[in-house]
Amino acid sequence: MQQTDTIFRIICQIGAFLPLLLVAGILSQLCVHSTDAWEHFGLSFLWGSNWDPSVEDYGALPHVLGTLLTTFLSLFLAIPLSFAVALLITESPEWLNRPLSHCVDLLAAIPSVIYGMWGLFVLVPIMQEYVQPLLTDMFGLIPLPGTAWIWGEDGGGFGFLTAGIILALMVLPYMCAVMRDVFRMTPPMLRESAYGLGCTRMEVTRDVVMRYGIRGILGGIFIGMGRALGETMAVLFVIGNVMDLPSGLFSCGTTIAATLANNFAEATGLQQSALFALGLVLLLMSFSIQLLTRYYLHRVEVVRGETY
Repeated sequence: MQQTDTIFRIICQIGAFLPLLLVAGILSQLCVHSTDAWEHFGLSFLWGSNWDPSVEDYGALPHVLGTLLTTFLSLFLAIPLSFAVALLITESPEWLNRPLSHCVDLLAAIPSVIYGMWGLFVLVPIMQEYVQPLLTDMFGLIPLPGTAWIWGEDGGGFGFLTAGIILALMVLPYMCAVMRDVFRMTPPMLRESAYGLGCTRMEVTRDVVMRYGIRGILGGIFIGMGRALGETMAVLFVIGNVMDLPSGLFSCGTTIAATLANNFAEATGLQQSALFALGLVLLLMSFSIQLLTRYYLHRVEVVRGETY
């Protein structure tokens, strides 16, 4: 028995350290292969805005800004929708919430390339013919400062807004699944007590359910953020793949993942090193989000008195 326990402990330790070794290996490979780009451009690579292989001039700023813009657009659209869908599934009767749950979960099984094809052939024409003209006319009637910059140059249905909508649909099932489980974990006694005090359903949801499961809700949001940050194929179909700084929601652009997928096959020399540097930047962005997530959740625990 003692020998069996020792073997089991060793296997568990290997399994625990294997992800760390894998991450360290990926990070080291990105650092090694991006050395030429960092030596040639230095830290100015991070704020450089050109990407011209003919003159060997590369910069990461348009790709980083495009990645951040599409990610936050998707979260802006997906968070309220995921919350509403999760709440509907939780509060609906059994005969309705089961098929709804399965339908939402099936969205996560659709390959990203299918989302991209749907976006290219269905969503892009809708955006070009209906949504973008409607938004332009609607906000054109209101003299808001900076409205022209918000929309930017018309990309013919392609652009950051279309990519944000596609990403919102892709991250919705992940966020909704976590929120749905959090809502169901709320003790019925807390709900019934709030209803007994005369609270409405909205007040119970806001003051009881959300407060009880705030850590799980935040975790679901950050899972969706991580999913949106590194998405490649779906964004590649609809964002326009123009390596310029974002000029508005309707304008075309690119992201780090889309640039890697679109250029890595034929890249050589300094361009390949610059692409490895972009991959390193994306990995560090993901790590930073994870660290900020852990720090924020820890602060929530401290404020709620859950750490001792």
